[in-house]
Amino acid sequence: MAVSRQLRMIDMTTDDTGQAPEGGEDPRLTSLEERLKDAHHSEAERTAPKAVGNAFTGKGVSQGNRVLSALIGAPLGGLIVGFALDQLFGTRPWVMLSMLFFGIAAGFVQIWRISKERAE
Repeated sequence: MAVSRQLRMIDMTTDDTGQAPEGGEDPRLTSLEERLKDAHHSEAERTAPKAVGNAFTGKGVSQGNRVLSALIGAPLGGLIVGFALDQLFGTRPWVMLSMLFFGIAAGFVQIWRISKERAE
């Protein structure tokens, strides 16, 4: 019985309201605000874009240029080679058309290979 009376007295003396004891600013909230401010600052630094001197530099732009050259160069190369072979053998337009389609297929294969690379 004496133990239960002491527990009741302890319960009455502790302030379990969660508020600052003297009505001032709670040091826990101040500490939390400082930690949140530090966390926001470090996250902003971590996710900030890196300064680049020119907007048209980097691996992503390089990959885009490679895709563009594959889309234009491979079919155009096939067309020119096919035209030359047609002139040589007199089979106009069949070799030129077949080489054009081979060039298109080669361009798509190149684009597929480029797309497997990681742009950063």
